[in-house]
Amino acid sequence: MSFETEHAKWIHWHLSRRTGERKDALKRGHGYGNQLFAEKIWWPLTGHFHGLHPEYELLDWRGRSYFVDFMWILGALRFAIEIMDYGSHGKERTKYRMDLNRGLFLQSQQCHVISISLDEMKENPSFIQAILRNMLAPYFTSGKPILQSFAKIERMLMRYAACHNRSVRPSEAAIELDLHKQTVIKYCRELVRKGKLRPVPAGNSGKVYQYELLGSVIHFEMM
Repeated sequence: MSFETEHAKWIHWHLSRRTGERKDALKRGHGYGNQLFAEKIWWPLTGHFHGLHPEYELLDWRGRSYFVDFMWILGALRFAIEIMDYGSHGKERTKYRMDLNRGLFLQSQQCHVISISLDEMKENPSFIQAILRNMLAPYFTSGKPILQSFAKIERMLMRYAACHNRSVRPSEAAIELDLHKQTVIKYCRELVRKGKLRPVPAGNSGKVYQYELLGSVIHFEMM
């Protein structure tokens, strides 16, 4: 399952369900920056486009229609993602002001707003990936039921690792999760057995004070 194939299917699916200006906005708006985000940021993080809507139509505080680059909808949660190009957002004062006002309005409507610099995304995509991973890790899901093979504490530890640069230090995790340190160690070892964590030996002693979350994307089972 390649990015090119899934991306084409995703765009085709949205085009087939739109008419008029909404369809034209997708054809016109899903350009270089948006495609770069889809390929270099979103796809490596999730491996799918479930719930992600390109060129999503909204109404501002005046009731006027406009389109955000992406809207990720997860149940009642909404995340508006805007790719900010200095050339189009930074030189025209009126447009710049309007963009900020729209962002404020969206946040007042309980919508999370994420603005990403196109230049940063081109030059340092790993930084953008890391930031979004930390921001969105608690919400990532495959849309499938939680696998019952993972105990509640195991899911807590995987979620903790995803929010802490994939790392679990039992002494620190125990404090944050209000668990006994030995309980954390016990479940970390169980997750090692299940292939979800990897022990990280320290120096020459080989003692394990830290565990690393495995996998190239956030584990869906942790939700």
